Amino acid sequence: MPTPVVVSDVSKSFVMHLRGGIVIPVVEHVDFSLKAGACAVLGGPSGAGKSSILKMLYGNYGVERGQILIKHAGDYVDLASADPRTVLAVRRDTIGYVSQFLRVVPRVSALDVAAEPLVQRGADPQAARDRAAELFSRLNLPETLWDLPPATFSGGEQQRVNIARGFITDHPVLLLDEPTASLDAKNRQVVIDMISEKKAAHVALLGIFHDQDVRDEVADAVIDVTQFAAAKAA
Repeated sequence: MPTPVVVSDVSKSFVMHLRGGIVIPVVEHVDFSLKAGACAVLGGPSGAGKSSILKMLYGNYGVERGQILIKHAGDYVDLASADPRTVLAVRRDTIGYVSQFLRVVPRVSALDVAAEPLVQRGADPQAARDRAAELFSRLNLPETLWDLPPATFSGGEQQRVNIARGFITDHPVLLLDEPTASLDAKNRQVVIDMISEKKAAHVALLGIFHDQDVRDEVADAVIDVTQFAAAKAA
């Protein structure tokens, strides 16, 4: 089975510049790989570093040490040392991401927010909007909201826009940061089904799921983040 992501000996800490340069260690010696067609889940208590690991894989957080190898354009790219242009290219073509929070753009409709990743990859704008509409229907987002900016949507409505935006492309890697956190049981099941379809399409998925029932349904492997806990300063 192909291995599109390899994380090797990765460490991360934060420097609190407003607190006299205090260093807050987060994780160290993080090692795992992702397989195409499988969903791995980051497990561990709140504050263990799950979201930090996910953000390092997307290039939002810098890496202090180690490698994050992503199969991109036929070769492996180390996101830990890649230049910004390469990171943007990897995001456009290789790694999709469903975050906990929707980045709202003023006066841009929900349809266009969800369609944007396809348009960035060269798709016809109307075809991309049509695909976004299909996903909105599946996720039970009321049609009356589709042409409105999502800034005033409820948390659950914004999350469904976020999910559509993340699932709309055929990226070979998909990162999921609590995608079902704001959803009711009906829409949680829709997302579970969508994850199953991504696995059938040989996508490698890595997610955080605080809902145990969802985690049990989608996880092919659980990566215990507590094994990567960084030594805390005295």
